[in-house]
Amino acid sequence: MTRLTTALRGLVTTLAALLAATATTAPAQAKPEPKAPDDFVALRTVDRTIIEEMRYFTPHNFVGERVDGYQQPFCILTRPAAEALHQAQRQLRRQGYGLKVYDCYRPQRAVDHFVRWAEDLDDQAMKDEFYPDVDKTRLFTDGYIAEKSGHSRGSTVDLTLVRLPAKPTRPYVPGEPLVPCYAPQDERFPDNSVDMGTGYDCFDTLSHTLDPRVQGQQRANRLLLKATLEDLGFVNLAEEWWHFTYRPERYPDTYFDFPVSAKSLTPST
Repeated sequence: MTRLTTALRGLVTTLAALLAATATTAPAQAKPEPKAPDDFVALRTVDRTIIEEMRYFTPHNFVGERVDGYQQPFCILTRPAAEALHQAQRQLRRQGYGLKVYDCYRPQRAVDHFVRWAEDLDDQAMKDEFYPDVDKTRLFTDGYIAEKSGHSRGSTVDLTLVRLPAKPTRPYVPGEPLVPCYAPQDERFPDNSVDMGTGYDCFDTLSHTLDPRVQGQQRANRLLLKATLEDLGFVNLAEEWWHFTYRPERYPDTYFDFPVSAKSLTPST
């Protein structure tokens, strides 16, 4: 009996150790992604005629790769901001123009990705297009990169104007030669937008909405976009002709981190 008891005890000990090891190595269940509040909507459900070219879903941006949190290429905004864009689109279409959005709601994890990229001074892959005259060590000091973005509150949008009918824009090919974002329009990466004097996300003072060096049709295009949106409650960021925030903001002090995905939205949207 003693030998049998000892053997059983050994077997129990071995089984317990195996179970403990299994529990230790078992993969933890994935943490569910956060969801958007009910009043966030996909812009396409409010206005399907607004063109969406979501740059951070693609490698054609200053980082040079898809940015964290952009799981699908579409625009999400608070409903009041989306409905105001719909009204702007209706007005502009009567003048032969339309809107094209580059970025809308931006998760905090995307902003964190920007910060990590800015801190990596060896990564200069997209410098020739997006920040040709700015030393990367100055991106925080000069205000081009920050640890928080108004986009994460859901009522800020980056956008431009297109002439209707809009021409298609060819895909960006990673590794292709880059041209400064402030070069003449026929030399920059082809974009079906009207000429705003610089491309989108151009880290340069020429991107300031009312920069006095931008004149003629370029200035007229900027002012048309600005006037149309400001009449409907948007406020332009003076340093970026493409950046507008709808006021009053629904969430002025909240920085959301749900991914850009249909799963983040309530089914009704």
